[in-house]
Amino acid sequence: MIIKASILVFFTLFSLIAARQALAQQEQEKATFAGGCFWCMEHPFDQLEGVEAVISGYTGGNTENPTYEEVSTGTTGHLEAVQITFDPQRISYAKLLDLYWQQIDPTDAGGQFVDRGTQYTSVIFYHGEKQKTAAELSRQALVDSHVFKKPIVTRILPATTFYPAETYHQDYYKKNQVHYRFYRTNSRRDQFLDSVWKTDETPVDNPGQKKEYQRPTTEELRSKLTMLQYHVTQEDGTEKAFSNQYWDNKKAGIYVDIVSGEPLFSSTDKFVSGTGWPSFTRPLEIEHIVKKEDRRLFSVRTEIRSKDADSHLGHVFSDGPPPTGLRYCINSASLRFIPVEELEKEGYGNYKKLFATTK
Repeated sequence: MIIKASILVFFTLFSLIAARQALAQQEQEKATFAGGCFWCMEHPFDQLEGVEAVISGYTGGNTENPTYEEVSTGTTGHLEAVQITFDPQRISYAKLLDLYWQQIDPTDAGGQFVDRGTQYTSVIFYHGEKQKTAAELSRQALVDSHVFKKPIVTRILPATTFYPAETYHQDYYKKNQVHYRFYRTNSRRDQFLDSVWKTDETPVDNPGQKKEYQRPTTEELRSKLTMLQYHVTQEDGTEKAFSNQYWDNKKAGIYVDIVSGEPLFSSTDKFVSGTGWPSFTRPLEIEHIVKKEDRRLFSVRTEIRSKDADSHLGHVFSDGPPPTGLRYCINSASLRFIPVEELEKEGYGNYKKLFATTK
């Protein structure tokens, strides 16, 4: 009887877990957007709170299981697109649409920026009538805003079968950071978007567009930084474990480069690694992180530096927890912590949304 009762309890728990997982999947929704190069479309949405996954792929055509080479010819009818899985309780479809318009040139019927052809045109593929209505209202609001002088030509079409792109295209902005940044700049996408959406009076809260940060002169750094901060950031030093400023900091906020102010990490991704240094599962802004091979100490490691200031930050290892499996081990001396309540005052107000559910 005890064995039967145990089995019954096991299956009951198993059924409850399965039911919860099914309910969670039902609550998730999908959004599908085409806006030219899917590398550039994946990145901005992948940064948003409430977005569960962003996949690059092909849709809108008739060819089954198309390859990148086939779609690139423009003969399959497919477009490069991204499919976003999101939690509508945490982020709305309308918010995704707002960000979508800020990633593309909706007046270009021949492609997007340097990429030409129907496979690179802009389309909103709606999943259901609610999304169709929201997309139409959003497009009309853009027309009425007169942000663009030319007609808006972005189409709104029903979603069709979405085929994920090859593995090497997924998370391209993370896996090939140097080439990705080179491509974005040389495609003229960023320059166009900056000219449309960025002004000195109203900076755009847009993960795809980031302000530039500067490295002070050596003389300024020597007067601004402590001896330890200078040694770590400028001379590739390492501070002592368990006796540095932020290794056990549990406050909510973001960590920026002590030299330039570049936003680097968030407390939402910080975890206790037991190493004695601040550890994070991922960067707050991947484009502010540069990876370099480090062959010092008779081993091969991956060094982490900031993009604009070129500050030595620490190293990244592949022994971290889910969801990334990475451990960004960073020197406190390379960082300045900005608590949530001071983000607005310090000019980082757009990151307050990260902590809306944790206050």
